Amino acid sequence: MQLDGKIAAITGGTAGIGRAIAEAFLAEGARVVVSGRNADRGKQVVSELGEDRASFRQGDATTREGVEHTVQAAVEHFGRIDIMVNNAGGAERLAPLVDLYDEDWDLVMKWNLYSTFWGTRAALRHMLPQKSGRIINISSVEGKHGKPVLTAYVAAKHAINGLTKAVAKEVGTQGVTVNAICPGLVITDIIQRNGPATAQAMGLTFDEMVALFAAESAIKRPNTVEEVAAVAVLLASDAAAGITGAIYSVDGGTAAY
Repeated sequence: MQLDGKIAAITGGTAGIGRAIAEAFLAEGARVVVSGRNADRGKQVVSELGEDRASFRQGDATTREGVEHTVQAAVEHFGRIDIMVNNAGGAERLAPLVDLYDEDWDLVMKWNLYSTFWGTRAALRHMLPQKSGRIINISSVEGKHGKPVLTAYVAAKHAINGLTKAVAKEVGTQGVTVNAICPGLVITDIIQRNGPATAQAMGLTFDEMVALFAAESAIKRPNTVEEVAAVAVLLASDAAAGITGAIYSVDGGTAAY
């Protein structure tokens, strides 16, 4: 029970990596608030996780209000916030940079970088006075290298890694750690939904794209959501008190550093 009594908020926590992190935190004794855009899905997820230790707050992570309300929900429902997981993110329209519209770029930045900024700032306003807290940002292997047709996403994830390191330096003496996880290819709902368009933009089928990304790794397969969640548990625990400003790869050995 590494997280016994801890309160966590997770943006984009109703599916994929966010859902897996919520389940892992609950298994370690935490209570969680998950947020997402789909109210029906959120209610279903909470009923499956257990309404005594899980709560859902509907919110759009591309808006400041949607993210800040997730943090506030943890404080209102459980009395405090100990762990903030900035998990929401992704990309919708993928294209070479020359074909990107301003609104495409803006959406990716809000969904990924801005949501992380908003969630971190809102959580710190509670964590700094209590002199304790864990902030975990879900970045990507694309935060360590480039990928064609993913320009905005790559830029946002690189920025999240930089934000993580800078904020860790700001709050390191105040009991709060700030770290990021960079998953490699994980077959989540959003990958299944948007992956075919990504593959098409790369001139590949979806299966060919998955095989290509898997071949870039050392383990030659996609990672699982459970593998990402296990690292999140470590970073959220007391065992990680001396870890901050770190960028953890969970990519099967894809990134070179």
